[in-house]
This record gives sequence, C-alpha cells and structure tokens, in this order.
Amino acid sequence: MGNICRSPTAEGVFNAFLAEKNLTDAFEVDSAGTHAYHVGDSPDLRAQKAARDRGVELKHLRARKVHANDFAVFDHILAMDEDNHAILSELCPDEYQHKIRLFLDFAPDLQQREVPDPYYGGAYGFERVLDLVEAASEGFIKKLQNEGVIN
Repeated sequence: MGNICRSPTAEGVFNAFLAEKNLTDAFEVDSAGTHAYHVGDSPDLRAQKAARDRGVELKHLRARKVHANDFAVFDHILAMDEDNHAILSELCPDEYQHKIRLFLDFAPDLQQREVPDPYYGGAYGFERVLDLVEAASEGFIKKLQNEGVIN
C-alpha cells in the first residue's frame, strides 16, 4: 500500500537473487504502492534491518505510487495481497489485466496467498515477510526459467 515494507523488501530480495545468477542487466525491477502515504520515503527501518541481516540492502530505495504507465512498461505486476490486487486491477487497462498476479502465486507450497503487512506488528512480521518473498522470488525465477525467459 505505502511501499515501505513488503514491496521494497520483495524488490531488494528479488534483485539479490538476480545478482546471484548474474541476471541484473536482464531485468528492470521496481516496487510501488497503491497509496501515496510515503512517497519519497525510505523503507521502514525495521524492514531495512531485517533485510540487512540477510545480506539485502534496502536503504537506497524510495517509495512511489503506481503510475498508469507501469502497466504497459512492466511484464509482471505482482501484488502482496488481495486488497492491493483489487486496486491494481481497477487501475489497470483491460489489455494489461493478465500481468497482475499475487506474488505468492509463485510459492504454492506455502499454501498462503497473501504477504501480511508487518507495519503494525513486531520484528517477527518483517522476518516472515522475508521468508515469504524469498520463497516467491525463487518460484518466480523458476517460472521464468521454465518459460525460457532466463537460463
């Protein structure tokens, strides 16, 4: 929603996975919120600390709101929960609806569809977000490999 917890964490984790596979030049990864609560802000300090503890740096990221042209520019628009998925679907032109998915669709073994918002919880919530986005990132990379998009 505000682009300071889940989405920047996912962006950082996915970029770290791409770096491990020497694929950073092949992708443009960006996160955005459906609301303008924190535009221009760095990720939540708790998200930064939890990510840094796993070797992922988030401090360079800045919150932004989804732009109308994002639907045309990006091949995949991945939402963290059903509420944000619904907002994205409402904003998205019909010809790009197929691009919108829940991020955890790529981690079906988790049997969980949504990444919970850790903002109002304790440190464990940020660790849980990292666990979930790591699993989804792995699954998304496998999907892209199976489709021949990456090796």
